[in-house]
Amino acid sequence: MARCDQGYLCIVCGEEVDNIEESALYLRYIIGEVREEELQEQPEYHIRCNPALAQFIVDAEFEPVSVEGTFDKRELDPAETRLRETLVTKGWNRLKIVKREQLPVSEFPLKLESDNR
Repeated sequence: MARCDQGYLCIVCGEEVDNIEESALYLRYIIGEVREEELQEQPEYHIRCNPALAQFIVDAEFEPVSVEGTFDKRELDPAETRLRETLVTKGWNRLKIVKREQLPVSEFPLKLESDNR
């Protein structure tokens, strides 16, 4: 079945990524790690299926995720961790806005202070 007929399947658990606010692919697009033209080529997975990414979402509505070992944010530089938490949390909140306001894909990305988007 074509990807468009089936939806996006998580490469980790194999389940469909039903909601955009669960999408690691679109979260990474929103925070600038994936370009729009790569969206159809990049693998999809649930945010929680990638704990190395999910651990940086710090929000009362998101159950915290912990990572043990090399990618544990507690082992990283505290200043870099705070920056990453801010970016990924803003991105996750933007996913909720995208869904609520039904924004076009071109308007998904955050307006970052360091760029002119």
